[in-house]
Amino acid sequence: MPEKKITLAVAPMEGVMDHTMRELLSQIGGMDYLVSEFVRVTQYPIPSSTFKRLVPENKNQAQTTQKHPVHTQLLGSNAELMAESAYAATEAGATHIDVNFGCPAKRVNGHGGGSVLLQTPDALHNIMHAIRIRLPQHISLSAKIRLGYEDEELLFDNVSAIEDAGVNKLTIHGRTKKDGYKPPARWEKIGVIKDRTKMTVVANGDITDAASLLKCHSITGCDHFMIGRGSLNNPFIFQDLRTALNGETATDHTKELIETFTNYTTRLQQDYDETATLGRLKQWCGHLRFEFDFIRENLQTLRRCKSVNELTTQIEKITKQ
Repeated sequence: MPEKKITLAVAPMEGVMDHTMRELLSQIGGMDYLVSEFVRVTQYPIPSSTFKRLVPENKNQAQTTQKHPVHTQLLGSNAELMAESAYAATEAGATHIDVNFGCPAKRVNGHGGGSVLLQTPDALHNIMHAIRIRLPQHISLSAKIRLGYEDEELLFDNVSAIEDAGVNKLTIHGRTKKDGYKPPARWEKIGVIKDRTKMTVVANGDITDAASLLKCHSITGCDHFMIGRGSLNNPFIFQDLRTALNGETATDHTKELIETFTNYTTRLQQDYDETATLGRLKQWCGHLRFEFDFIRENLQTLRRCKSVNELTTQIEKITKQ
């Protein structure tokens, strides 16, 4: 598979993929674009000032400092409010609007947002159509869905509803809301959709390394892929995938990770207080344990740390063993 054909994206993950993590991944590189955490639209349109604050890349031509595009994602169920908010995001600098119909969180679904809308194709169409006609034509519009809510019965209706609204790009997570993040993503369903739509289809779910990427490509026929948890488990994954696609062997990233961890700690401290910084670092360690043995073997020690300084000292100590 020619490397140049593959498009790789960083998935939006609420509470994790904030601007500091996007910046960290962008500095390592290898991806084509990133998507922001969703900005929730509930009772009123979100002002442009909020989009500048929550997605600060919008102040930099919707790019990271490394020039990777960042798409602004919205979540909500009121078509008019979503359309006005999307327009406000473009006034803040957004160049691409993405809409989240995939979030499985109970508190989100309970308020009529995210994957609960997969039960009503008309709602998907109304929201996407309202946004499309409100936005200038040069602003790109995409959506992200799961295969369904409880089941996959409305999958093709949902895809058609979104496409008929004038959307040209669709990211599909290969599970239903009921599935959560288990069992394995059903890539074959993504492939069926790709064959039926003119939209660009982005495959999402269970892509963690070159082998899974190639298998997903083989099953779906997709050339566009979005990676979420895999990028938290291994922040070098996009770099590694590019290396593998070029027929080269990936290097060990242990030493790089220590330097990256230290730099990320400093970056977090610029925007967050001690408690939030420590919480985010421990949360990240919980992901890193899947790819880095020295983190996994010492995870409980790291989680017991009471301060950022104690945590970074422990990381340094562990790596010298």
